[in-house]
Amino acid sequence: MFLLGALSSVADAIGSGAGTGGLNLQLNAGAIAPEAAVLIALLTCLLVDLAGEKAASRWVPPICYAGLGSALVLLALQWNIPDLQPAFVGSFLADNLAIAFRAVVAASTLISLLLSWRYVEQSGTPVGEFAGILLAATLGAMFLCGATDLVTIFVSLETLSVSSYLLAGYMKRDARSSEAALKYLLVGSAAAAVFLYGASLLYGLTGGATGLDAVALALRTSASPVTALALVFVLATVAFKIAAVPFHQWTPDVYEGSPTPVVAFLSVGSKAAGFALALRILVGCFESFDAQWKLLFTVLAVLSMVLGNVVALAQTSMKRMLAYSSIGQAGFVMIGLVCGTEDGFAAMVLYMAAYLFMNLGAFACIILFSLRTGSDRIADYAGLYQKDPLITLGLSLCLLSLGGIPPMLGFFGKIYLFFAGWADHQYLLVVVGLVTSVVSIYYYISVIKMMVVKEPQEASDVVKAYPAINWSVAGLPALRTALVGCVIITAVGGILSNPLFTWASQAVTGTPMLVQAIG
Repeated sequence: MFLLGALSSVADAIGSGAGTGGLNLQLNAGAIAPEAAVLIALLTCLLVDLAGEKAASRWVPPICYAGLGSALVLLALQWNIPDLQPAFVGSFLADNLAIAFRAVVAASTLISLLLSWRYVEQSGTPVGEFAGILLAATLGAMFLCGATDLVTIFVSLETLSVSSYLLAGYMKRDARSSEAALKYLLVGSAAAAVFLYGASLLYGLTGGATGLDAVALALRTSASPVTALALVFVLATVAFKIAAVPFHQWTPDVYEGSPTPVVAFLSVGSKAAGFALALRILVGCFESFDAQWKLLFTVLAVLSMVLGNVVALAQTSMKRMLAYSSIGQAGFVMIGLVCGTEDGFAAMVLYMAAYLFMNLGAFACIILFSLRTGSDRIADYAGLYQKDPLITLGLSLCLLSLGGIPPMLGFFGKIYLFFAGWADHQYLLVVVGLVTSVVSIYYYISVIKMMVVKEPQEASDVVKAYPAINWSVAGLPALRTALVGCVIITAVGGILSNPLFTWASQAVTGTPMLVQAIG
């Protein structure tokens, strides 16, 4: 009923627009030009894949680069457009907030693909299919960042989710990958059902409207228990998408079992879309329940920071360690969301941009080490500096940045978040954030110590049998480019933190919904 009613209202809106000669204005299809570039790349990859694996290996990478590069250029051209108009009968809005998060998603996909080619070819799975599914997940995430309608949000969320399930189980010969996909599917399906039920309650409260503006207007005059129930359902879905405690159970197992390039995308692209959804639906719709959802998110942030960083101490797998680290990082970003100020929202955008490079840089090192040794155990990194200085340096800098050590980019990202929290009197969140940051530094530096401090005779058996470094193998030059680029930006990005914060502030001030919430 919810979907049928929503489609009926969209059809009525299009009909009224056409009747007044305003159909073009109603559609405003240029707003999704970046998504169109990604879609064209996706379809082209699938067509090329039909020509055979040899043709796919040659042509799919440049097609993906062209599509995602074009999307990033088109997003830059949309920045700070005056007199912004909603697209597709009010179901999509390309404001600065959507542009910033869509750029993070597209950039995370581009870097993840650079990390993927050698990994996918070595596993013996089709390159064209992998790229097509990853681009489909990217489309869902990008649409989710700008969706302003409950139906659009649900369709975008499911496009991202279903593609993510397929990617998690893409290595069919690996039992762990199949297990990860099954767990992700079961928990994700439950989250989707919860969101759909919450959306149906909101649809009923509005009297048949699905636009977020109509939902916000209806909730201002409604304080029934049904509204509180809808808020809980929507918040649970958002918390699942950003892997916040206690909706994090899927994260460690999925991160450990999924192909590592897929984990790299999920840790940044999917999380960015989740935070965009949180801003769009909680700040935009539930402003009349501001105190309630902020209290709930305060609890989620504290639990995520504490559990994520404490449990990471006991991990022996790099991917599981970074899984719990990502849970803790989500808690840090939630500080900006709870603040609800211009500085808080801007710090969220800035930290997601910083997290893109430092986290994907760390995953680039893990993928490269795994390709050369087949190992993911932290203990096997012992003495690595003797055999592979590039991985040692890159992983060390990225982990230091994740821990918030100056002058890395991650340090300035955390400083802006903590400053925004302190200015808004969120003392509990800031204190917990500072303490858990210190805890995180311990397990990050433990890995660095493992790689650097060990004497030659104390190196692990894996490092002692480390193969000769050969960058001429197909797929490795792209991986090296992504690794070096992420490490350089992570290392020197702190120097550029002020321009980055200016960009993040423009993302907030160029978004009418956030300006209204701040005011």
